[in-house]
Amino acid sequence: MFYDDSNFAPTEHALMGSIQVSQLGKAYKQYPTRWSRLLEWALPFLGQRHRLKWVLRDINFSIAQGEAVGIIGVNGAGKSTLLKMITGTAQPTTGAVHLSGRVAALLELGMGFHPDFTGRQNALMAGQLIGMSVEEIELLMPEIEAFADIGDYIDQPVRVYSSGMQVRLAFAVATAVRPGILIIDEALAVGDVFFQQKCFERIREYCHAGSTLLFVSHAMGAVYSLCNRAILISEGQVALDSSPREVIDLYNAHVLNQRDGKPPAPPPTALVAAVPAASPAESPASAPAQTAAPAPAPPPLPAAAAVGSFERGGALIRAIGLYADERPVATVISDRVATVRVEVLFSAAFADPHIGFQIRNARGEAVFMTNTYCMRRPIGAVAAGEAVAAEFSFKAALAPGEYTITAGVAEGGAGDGDFRQTLARVQDASAFSVLRNLDAIIWSGVVNLDPVLELQRMADPV
Repeated sequence: MFYDDSNFAPTEHALMGSIQVSQLGKAYKQYPTRWSRLLEWALPFLGQRHRLKWVLRDINFSIAQGEAVGIIGVNGAGKSTLLKMITGTAQPTTGAVHLSGRVAALLELGMGFHPDFTGRQNALMAGQLIGMSVEEIELLMPEIEAFADIGDYIDQPVRVYSSGMQVRLAFAVATAVRPGILIIDEALAVGDVFFQQKCFERIREYCHAGSTLLFVSHAMGAVYSLCNRAILISEGQVALDSSPREVIDLYNAHVLNQRDGKPPAPPPTALVAAVPAASPAESPASAPAQTAAPAPAPPPLPAAAAVGSFERGGALIRAIGLYADERPVATVISDRVATVRVEVLFSAAFADPHIGFQIRNARGEAVFMTNTYCMRRPIGAVAAGEAVAAEFSFKAALAPGEYTITAGVAEGGAGDGDFRQTLARVQDASAFSVLRNLDAIIWSGVVNLDPVLELQRMADPV
């Protein structure tokens, strides 16, 4: 413990935090029968009876003081196992973890809470487990109670708590004193929106003050909001360590591939390239249907590509562009009409293809997305060699700033915007700027709701 017992305040060293993970691996023994384990233990001279199942292998990364890093991956990728080894609740098979600074971890909901003890008693025990003295916890108890905000339940057995109440208390205790390293594994997915906002505000406050954050979540918006770096774990290894935007894009490609029974998305260097802006005048789809000839193959694309792009064969997104007043533009005025045009060349026949687009802000968060299926405007069956252009016109009621356009093609609409198969995606193919509309109301936020204001003067009641 790095504490100054005279005033119960952590020393400067305790408030510094860094993580170094080197050649980390975790494997579990798998035995073919229930007797194999006994034979291996009782008769070791007969040799091993097990094989190793590697959950994680060759994990290497370092996190400096003050960094906020998100760990993401599909279910079963090994994220929780990685955090357990980092915090010491599981031992690695290979490699090592080096931590500096006091660690506060929320790995599992209410982990370490005894169901028969009260919330107050559990808070005292949990606080000691993370290095606080009894006197310090008692001094901080009013703040813990206020943050958890569970009222009289603080003196009731934890077995009567809801899952939300448990995470409230666990988070309040773990963050009562700013730690050097804060590790969170999906805990904040439980609880109401007001408590989540309060937790995120405390996390941001601690990160700004110099704490190191390691955050595991399937909520990509939270990763965008909290983290300045992200790591994608795929099939037990680090697939990408980069900005949240790039890592989340590759993760989304992995999710689509997993859903469609495909292998994980390729590394960024093998991805499909960005495409040129679509030109209405040159599009074969703009010609009359009775005279349209099969569209020629597009020219070769450059090798570079945004992470998360892919093309599986059968459909090629060959042009994406933004238009205003029927002219290609790179800048639009907020609240003015704009059009996203996506051209797709089909090299195979499809019964129910659909084209969609997505607008993303500078951090990579989607501010809007839709497609022909969700707009209830099916394209209909296409034959090999056909080209289709989809034009999406809309009021660009966006906040001033920088945005990008992503486009995708899928086959077989189902449910509320799902598809049987994804065919192609070009990530961040086109960038544009939104400028403030000087004729519109002054507003802030993400989108202009264009409110209508009515005022009434009312007499005071007698």
